[in-house]
Amino acid sequence: MSIEAGSKVQGKVTGITHFGAFVELPGGTTGLVHISEVADNYVKDINEFLKVGEEVLVKVVNVEKDGKIGLSIRKAQDRPASAPAQTSSRPSAASRPSRPYNNSRPQGGNRSQGGNRSPRGNVRQTVTFEDRVSRFLKDSEERLTTIKRQTESKRGGRGAKRG
Repeated sequence: MSIEAGSKVQGKVTGITHFGAFVELPGGTTGLVHISEVADNYVKDINEFLKVGEEVLVKVVNVEKDGKIGLSIRKAQDRPASAPAQTSSRPSAASRPSRPYNNSRPQGGNRSQGGNRSPRGNVRQTVTFEDRVSRFLKDSEERLTTIKRQTESKRGGRGAKRG
């Protein structure tokens, strides 16, 4: 029996790891069900959901050229029409938090008309990505220099004052 992506097959759990479960499929081939594909909710311990030797229905998600087979238990389950499955793993725009530091894109309006003003009425400066990286590197160098000075003075490293 050839295993194709999208098909549902019955398999037997042969091994469990912290990242997923290995399932033996018909024909003797083995595939992996990643821990994120075991259930619709968060799975902290896969042993709470699966046991070695258990028969499970899995859906073949992908078959790679090197023979690795990706499987999913949660996609193999039929869902009722009243509860549509979310097609994307990304949260919807309504549930996503707003970006507090999104000053690099224009916020609409003209500066002369006050379109880019903060709630207090002050004009915000637009900060580019390069400015942020530059500032980060400067701060990082300062912190590393401070840490280096402190550790060398404690260890009596080169250049430490003795006296």
